Parts: sequence; C-alpha cells; structure tokens
Amino acid sequence: MRPFAALRGLAVALVLALALPAPAAHARATPESLPEAALADLPAEARETLARIRAGGPFPYERDGVRFGNREGLLPPMPRDHYREYTVKTPGAKNRGARRIVCGGPRTAPEACYYTHDHYRSFARIRE
Repeated sequence: MRPFAALRGLAVALVLALALPAPAAHARATPESLPEAALADLPAEARETLARIRAGGPFPYERDGVRFGNREGLLPPMPRDHYREYTVKTPGAKNRGARRIVCGGPRTAPEACYYTHDHYRSFARIRE
C-alpha cells in the first residue's frame, strides 16, 4: 500500500461529506440538484469499479450489478430497473463497506453514475 493512500481516501470522503447537502425530506432529486464529483477526485477503488462497470465486469462481489431501488428518492426518479449498484472496495473493511457506485441506463454504457461514500445517505454525480 502506498504511504498516505488511506489518509487520502479519508480526506476525499471528508471533502465529499462536507460538499454533499443533506437531502430534503420531501424533495425529489433532479440531475441539477445533485452535487458533482470529478472522477479524478474519487478514491482509486471507485475509479477501478467504474472501469469494471464500463467493461461489463468481472465484479468481485456477488451483489454487484443488482437493481438499486432508489427508495429514498435521492437520485432522479426513473423506471424500476433503471439503476444498478456496485461495491467500491473499502480498504481495511471486513465486509463490503459503505461505498458504492450506482449507475443508470445500459449496464456497459450507463447514462449517469453516482458515488456514495455513506451507504446511500448522499450521492454525487460522477463527472468524467
């Protein structure tokens, strides 16, 4: 592991946590209402997961690619099977951790992808 890699990941998570607004209880998300996160600013593990998504796999976790229901309404409303979720490895975690990428649209050519570092409590649209 590179020196300070874990510290950099924590710093990115902190920056995203401070940049992401708390969702309104009754407001529905729109593409314009979500903050953006530059791909280069995401943890290396998130960039790797996005590359796997674009390539169509392989995925290291059994639940990668399952339907994401958007029950909280934090992503723009779409038809039921529009969103899929993928695990972003969390160094040191003994389970899947809290980080995910959720993409909408075709599996290998998603229209938009979103990063969450806090297990779906907040999202940022990934800007490539």
